[in-house]
Amino acid sequence: MQKSQARKDASHPWAKELKVALIHDFLLYPGGAERVLEVLAEMFPEAPIYTLLYDPEKMRGKFSGKDIRVSYLQKFPKFLRKRYQWLLPLFLVVPETFDLRDFDLVISSSGAWSKGIVTKLNTIHIAYIHSPMRFVWDYNERYLKEQGQKKICLLKRFILSYARLWDRLAADRPDYLIANSKYTQERIKKYYRRESTVIYPPAYIDVVARSEAARQSRSNKDSVITPGSLDFARDEEKFFLVVSRLSPYKKVDVAVEAFNKLELPLVVIGEGKQEKYLKLIARGNIQILGWQNDETVERYYSGARAFIFPAEDDFGITMVEAMSHGIPVIAYGKGGAIEIVQEAVTGEFFHAQTPEVLADGVRRFMEKEKKYDKEKIRKKAEEFSKEKFKKEFREFVNHITYNV
Repeated sequence: MQKSQARKDASHPWAKELKVALIHDFLLYPGGAERVLEVLAEMFPEAPIYTLLYDPEKMRGKFSGKDIRVSYLQKFPKFLRKRYQWLLPLFLVVPETFDLRDFDLVISSSGAWSKGIVTKLNTIHIAYIHSPMRFVWDYNERYLKEQGQKKICLLKRFILSYARLWDRLAADRPDYLIANSKYTQERIKKYYRRESTVIYPPAYIDVVARSEAARQSRSNKDSVITPGSLDFARDEEKFFLVVSRLSPYKKVDVAVEAFNKLELPLVVIGEGKQEKYLKLIARGNIQILGWQNDETVERYYSGARAFIFPAEDDFGITMVEAMSHGIPVIAYGKGGAIEIVQEAVTGEFFHAQTPEVLADGVRRFMEKEKKYDKEKIRKKAEEFSKEKFKKEFREFVNHITYNV
């Protein structure tokens, strides 16, 4: 599909010509998908952002000043909005209520619902797919077990089955699909029977600044934050690090149990419904810090011994952030990690999501730790920069709208 009055001048400021809208599932907590949306909002600064639900407090200032347009779900009582999973049946219809008639180009940033918008005939819809809805496809049975509510299991199973049908039909609505990894591209082809283009998500990488931060953290003991009982100021490079949303499918509990056995220092940064549970099972060598601001996270990255990534994720932007500091990654060897981590060059893989196998991966890393080259690790991270994302996304839009 091309606009009827397409320009072919590649130097023309297309972003100002097109009237653009951005659509995102939820703005309820900052994560990798929200990083992508931030960069899209930089590229299209005048574009309003449509979303099903918005919590400015939880977003902690991100997207402040932007034109945020929420669905009617925002008018629901706060206790319902906090338990938004209860509203799942409504998510199947709410995206269709957004009025997008005035826009030439609509870009949905979708891990679930936003690709289901309805646009007029001459509007181009690009869907950036973070993942086909994992909890209705390949994570379906595990998701039901994790809910632990047997009395309504049959009802949930019916709702998820219906959501799977909706997801398959909704995936036909965008004109173009962009996948955030080759792994996601394969899942799109399997579940949606559609082709897609891979554009890796943008990681915030400033190699010069991060190299300097790493040097400062080694030379200035006071620059390393020292919460709780672990003496990072004394031994700043001797801790392992997890930065993740604390949800069951992220498998942070596997990392905590592994380090309980290893008795090595581990720092976990992130928030989510598993936070209390993780604090309960963590021994004295492990700190669960909850949410931390970007500056604090950066300083932990620069002082970490290695980064632990126990999830099977579609991409895994935190792995890139760690690598941009020259930090090796110990990752579960499936999903997007295979496209990011080079074994024995930028990290190590383990091949089962169990504490014992993860612990073995940590031991293998420690045996060859001195062989890792921080500059090679940083160089690999540059393949996933924000600048590269912007360039590739701009070229994609130019091609489909201006045929250049």
